[in-house]
Amino acid sequence: MARIVQAMDRKSSVSLSVQLRGALEFGIASGELPSDARLPSVRALAARLKISPVTVSNVYAALQTSGLVDGRVGSGTFVSGNGDRTNDGRFRQLDQQISELLCLAKSCGVSASELAVRISMASTAPPRPVRILMVGNFTDATHAYADELREHLPEGDEIDAAVLEEIADNPPKNIDLVIAPKTLLAKAREILPGVEVIGLTLIPNEATRVALASIPPDAKTLAYSYFPGFVTIMKAGILRFAPHVTQLTMKVRDEDGLSAAMRDADVVIYATGADYLRRALRAEQTAFEYRHTPDIHAIRTEILPAIERCRATTKSTKATAE
Repeated sequence: MARIVQAMDRKSSVSLSVQLRGALEFGIASGELPSDARLPSVRALAARLKISPVTVSNVYAALQTSGLVDGRVGSGTFVSGNGDRTNDGRFRQLDQQISELLCLAKSCGVSASELAVRISMASTAPPRPVRILMVGNFTDATHAYADELREHLPEGDEIDAAVLEEIADNPPKNIDLVIAPKTLLAKAREILPGVEVIGLTLIPNEATRVALASIPPDAKTLAYSYFPGFVTIMKAGILRFAPHVTQLTMKVRDEDGLSAAMRDADVVIYATGADYLRRALRAEQTAFEYRHTPDIHAIRTEILPAIERCRATTKSTKATAE
């Protein structure tokens, strides 16, 4: 939250409400604001940012509508979890049924170790493959996310990639699970209402972190965001991985003064989707893309368990139908 507050820019052409919403959205998407993290109260954040509590309240309400935060009566506002909230109940049910199974095995003279062997032998059927769709805003980045996720998938599972704009009018069929950056969850669920959609936590990739750390301290640095809502979290990321940069200018698409800022910059950092800026650069200028990558910790703790839940749910539904 401290980096988000520091990144808010009253001189920007982007309104403070858009900056705040974008910062919180991408803070959640990048894992800076983890699941179940408690956000400051409306009045506390308004006082800290020196803005109207109504502005903060409207931003919180928009995030809640998008499913990114939950308002809990008497407790505050919290970052939403990724998984199904009934998951804990299922595990309690699982524990209860295991207990009952152990009691039945004991009454039959079957030891716990023998029961474990019987269970392992009963699970010889190959797992059903899960068909996954990775969705995003930009083709190259979305396919890159899918490629990175593919390396961690169980054998037999399939993942494809698509841009939301391209599938809005003709959603793909036969998809078991959709993965999307957390900022796109609401749109993905709207386009594919009958499929489970889970959020993907993104962090700046290694090349971006190295490039940020390599910026000379005295360089005039321009950071360009394609989407206004991304400008604040992009600035926060730059301040985190390049705290030595003192001359930083943030610009968004179609903002006044962009051409002049481009001419004056020594280093240009552009968000994914804005690589066309490179055509206007001089030979002596340095430029690189501010690019994200899936968080490996989130893949292991959120994505892979969600795939297994999907596999089990679909298998159970199919068995019931049969």
